[in-house]
Amino acid sequence: MNEPTKLEPLKPSTKPAGLVVPTILCLLVMATLAAYWLVLQCDFVNYDDPDYFSANPHVLAGLTPGNIGWALTTGETGNWHPLTWLSLMLDANLFGPGPAGPHVTNLFFHLANTVLLFVLLRRLSSATWRSALVAALFALHPLHVESVAWVSERKDVLSAFFALLSLLFYTRDAQNKLATGGGVAAAAGAFDARLWTRDYILALSFFAAGLMSKPMVVTLPAVMWLLDWWPLRRFNVQNPGFSVRSLIREKWPFLLLSVLSCRVTFVSQQKGGALTSLTTLPLISRLENAFVGYARYLGKIFWPVNLANPYPYPGHWPAGLVIFAVVLVVGVSVAVWSLRRQAAFVAVGWFWFVGTLIPVTGLVQVGTQSMADRYTYLPSIGIFVIIAWSLGRMTADRAWRKGLAGLAAGTALLACAGATHRQVQYWQNNETLFNHTLSVTENNYLAYNNLGTCLSKKGQLNEALDCFQTALQIRPDNPDVLYNLGNVYARLGRWDEAITNYQRALQLTPDQADILNNLGFALATRKQLPEAIACFEAALKINPDSASTHNNLAAILFQEHRLDEAVEHYRAALRITPDDPRIYLNLGDALLRLKKPAEALPCYQAALRLSPNDPQIQARLKLMNVP
Repeated sequence: MNEPTKLEPLKPSTKPAGLVVPTILCLLVMATLAAYWLVLQCDFVNYDDPDYFSANPHVLAGLTPGNIGWALTTGETGNWHPLTWLSLMLDANLFGPGPAGPHVTNLFFHLANTVLLFVLLRRLSSATWRSALVAALFALHPLHVESVAWVSERKDVLSAFFALLSLLFYTRDAQNKLATGGGVAAAAGAFDARLWTRDYILALSFFAAGLMSKPMVVTLPAVMWLLDWWPLRRFNVQNPGFSVRSLIREKWPFLLLSVLSCRVTFVSQQKGGALTSLTTLPLISRLENAFVGYARYLGKIFWPVNLANPYPYPGHWPAGLVIFAVVLVVGVSVAVWSLRRQAAFVAVGWFWFVGTLIPVTGLVQVGTQSMADRYTYLPSIGIFVIIAWSLGRMTADRAWRKGLAGLAAGTALLACAGATHRQVQYWQNNETLFNHTLSVTENNYLAYNNLGTCLSKKGQLNEALDCFQTALQIRPDNPDVLYNLGNVYARLGRWDEAITNYQRALQLTPDQADILNNLGFALATRKQLPEAIACFEAALKINPDSASTHNNLAAILFQEHRLDEAVEHYRAALRITPDDPRIYLNLGDALLRLKKPAEALPCYQAALRLSPNDPQIQARLKLMNVP
C-alpha cells in the first residue's frame, strides 16, 4: 500500500515584490471605492439604526466616562459587543449625529479588511495573484453591501477587521515556529514561554476584540486548525512538537474565549427577548432552515440576484428543497474530505464556509429572518479561496489558459462591481430599501412594517395604513405591527380603532411602556380619564425616565384638578428633558392654577427663551403684566 503524500509546509515568499503588490493594493482600494462611493449618500434606515445610532442617546452623546461604562455592561439589542458601541460613539464625536460619518467608517473598515485579507493569504501561500483574486471578490461581491451600507452592521466589518488581524498574527507565529522547529511547546506545558510569543498574544488579543465586536467570530479557532492543515501544513511536519494533540492544546486560550463569548451572548439574547423558543420554532424546522440556508448562500455567492433585507422565515420549507439541500451539503462535504490531500485548498475553503456559518444558521434562532446577506461576510472567503486556487491549478504552465482565466476573472469582477454599485443604491433610504425588498420577496411582513413606518413619518398616512394592514394579514399576532397600526389610526383621529390595536398589542407584550403611553393618550381623548391614568402609571413603572409619559400623566391630573400631583410629574418631565418649552408652559399653568404666580413666572420665561415666537407663551406673560 502506498504511503500518503507528505505535504511540506509552505514558506512566505522572500522574492522582492517590486511594484506588483502596491499596484494590486491600489487597484483593490480604487475598485472598492468606485463600487461603494454612493454609500456616503445613504441615510439611516429604520431597521435597527435607531437602536444603534440615530436615536440612541448613549451613542449620540459620544465617548464619555458614563457612556463607556454603559457600553462595557449593556446587553441592549440582545448582544454584548462593547467595541461596536464605542466605535459608534467615536463616530458621533468625530462626525456628529448624521449618517455620513458612520458610513465613512464602515467603508474604511471594508477597505481595511480587503487589504488585510490580501496580505494574510499572500503570507500564507506566497500566491500573489490568487490572493488578489480572493481579496477582489471579497471587496466587490454584492452580498457584502449589507455589511457596509447598513450602519447597524458596524459589528460585522469591525469584528472581521479584528478576526483577520488575529489570523495574520497567528500565521506569523505559526510560521516562525515552523522556521525554528520549536513546535508549540505542548510537551513543556500550556504556559510555556515558547507558546506565549508576542505574535501569539497579539493574535489572542485581536480575537478577543473581534468577540467584543460581534460574537459570530467564535469559530475562528476552527479556522486556525484549517490553516494548520493548509496552507501552513503543520500537521505534516516531522517534528514531535507539532502533533495533533499539541496543535489542539495550542488553541485552548482561544477556545476558552469562545466558550465565554457564547455564554455571555446567550444570556444577553435571552434577557433581551431575542431568542425564539423551541415551541415557536421546533428543532426540526431549524435544521431544515440550516441546510436550506447553506444551499441558498451558495446560490447567492455564485449568482447574487434578488438580494434583500430581510429574508422572511417561511416556517416550513418544501420537502424536495430540504432533501436537495441536505444531499448538497453532505455530498460536497464528503467529496471535499476525500480530496483533502490532493486538493487541500478545496477542503479548507469548504469547511471554512460551513464552519463559520454555523453560529448564524438558525439552530439558535435570533430574530425572524431565515438568512441574511451580512452573514456571508467572512464565510464567503472560503468559497473565494476555492475559486481562486482552482483557477490557478487549472491554468498552471499553460499561457492560453491563464489568459482565458484572467479574462473570466476580470469579467466576473466587473459584474460583481456593477451589481454592488446597484445594490448600494437600494440602501439610499427606507423607501428604496424596503420597496426593493418587497419586489424580490414574498409575505415579508417586516418589510411592509418598516416601509409603513417610513411613510407614516413622511405624513403619507393612508399609504402607511395599507402597509401595516398588509403586514397584519401576514402576521396577525405581531405586536409591533399592531402598535404601528394604532399610531396611524391615532394620527387619523380614529381613536376607537387606535385603542383596539393598542390593546391587542398589549395582550401579546404586556410590559411595553410606549404602547401603554400611547394607549393612555388615546383613552384620554375619549374622556376615559381613570383608564388613561392607569395606563400612564403602569408605563412609568416600566420606564420611569419617559418625559412624554410624565407630561401626559400630568396633563390628565391637571384636568382632574389634582394639581399638586400634576406639578410633580411636570417637574419630573423637565428633569429628563430640560429644554422642552411646552413642559415649562404646562408647569407654569399648573402653578398659576395653584395660585403660585411667583413660581409660574420663571417657567413662562424659560419657555419663552426656548421658543421666543410662541404666541401662547407670550399671551401668558402678557396676562401677568410681564413685558
